[in-house]
Amino acid sequence: MEREGFKSRLGFILVSAGCAIGIGNVWRFPYMVGQNGGAIFVLFYLGFLVLMGVPVLTMELAVGRASGMTTLRGMQKLEKKGHYWHLHGWTSYFGSAVLMMYYTTVAGWMLAYCWKFLAGKFEGVRQEETGAVFDQLLASPYKMMIFMAVTVILGFLVLCFGVQKGLERVTKFMMIGLLLLIVVLAVNSVALKNAGEGIRFYLLPDVEKARAAGWQNVISGAMKQAFFTISVGIGSMEIFGSYMSKERTLLSESVQIISLDTFVAIMSGLIIFPACFSFGVEPDQGPSLIFVTLPRIFMNMTGGRIWGTLFFVFMVFASFSTVTAVFENLVRSLMDNLGWSRIRSVAMNFVLILVTSVPCVLGFNKWSDLTLIGKRGVLDSEDFIVSNILLPVGSIIFVLFCTWRFGWGAEKYLEEANTGKGRKMSRIMIPYFKYVLPVLILILMIRGFM
Repeated sequence: MEREGFKSRLGFILVSAGCAIGIGNVWRFPYMVGQNGGAIFVLFYLGFLVLMGVPVLTMELAVGRASGMTTLRGMQKLEKKGHYWHLHGWTSYFGSAVLMMYYTTVAGWMLAYCWKFLAGKFEGVRQEETGAVFDQLLASPYKMMIFMAVTVILGFLVLCFGVQKGLERVTKFMMIGLLLLIVVLAVNSVALKNAGEGIRFYLLPDVEKARAAGWQNVISGAMKQAFFTISVGIGSMEIFGSYMSKERTLLSESVQIISLDTFVAIMSGLIIFPACFSFGVEPDQGPSLIFVTLPRIFMNMTGGRIWGTLFFVFMVFASFSTVTAVFENLVRSLMDNLGWSRIRSVAMNFVLILVTSVPCVLGFNKWSDLTLIGKRGVLDSEDFIVSNILLPVGSIIFVLFCTWRFGWGAEKYLEEANTGKGRKMSRIMIPYFKYVLPVLILILMIRGFM
């Protein structure tokens, strides 16, 4: 059976960007900026995107496009006889599964808050009670289970229709809606009273703020955010390389994907920081920024119910585009590796993710006393496995595979990366890729453990 690909280049860009664009852009990025001194963090973030994000993304895409397969079969096809790089394909599958074991719960929170604002559940709630609304959601395993299950069901339902009619069609709609919503929301925030203070905090570098946050924290935080925002290392991007055409160079396509990802992250800050300063809210609230601080702000706005609904529709689109993209990696992996049909693979993965997502839900209520890695709860332990082990280790594997002779090799990687029209990857970058980039990723991994 012929392998299905994307119908258009726009579809590939939007689906790949949709995988990268997620809760990390809209939830984590703004509070990381707030906690790490504002604009100087943003500058370091952009620098590390170029130094680390772009190269590793081109390597994942190169393995996918050259092989036309998911990670296991792809590396097996490209590696030298007797080598075992392809075993990383199973860790990629495991990494994507663990990521979805907690990401579906957080995506469910977004869906729950979208419903709460749409149904007017925040009307009549006092500002000091917004935190209690989130606490009540976390304390109810049944409500959380419902919204998590809806996310899983819808995600796999989309994939039943294949790449073009399911994944590409739905993600294009969500991504276009997401981009339109983010512009509307940003314009509204920038127009608020005292918004200028928030914009200055966000976009004007201030050395004193960075020094107060600690230069080491600013730099390592920016490096981590830049690297993990595109989710390289577990094959979630490699799969889309396997669906690509040879018409454009991989550097050109990677820059397009990361530019969209960065645009959403930067615009998210333009939504949040002007609003925080307009309503006298500290911008370094951490993870509670989305579920506690922002609802307070929307409750104070004229038309706050509408703006709150639109914001969480935007958040649902951002999270669901990642869910469907990573689900596709899981589905296609079993299709390639075990020879299963799409429907059989969808059914198997649906049961797997639905069941294994339950512990994360229960970790906030029934199992709230359960601690795992380093006394972390269920969600934080699962996130630690993915963010601090599987993503960096997987990325180092892709870098070594694509640049060293005992892997696929730099010559073959460059040939694949530079096939097509557009920007070419310079040969002069190979020493940096071979010797410096793996060390930077290793440092990031060690910092994560520390």
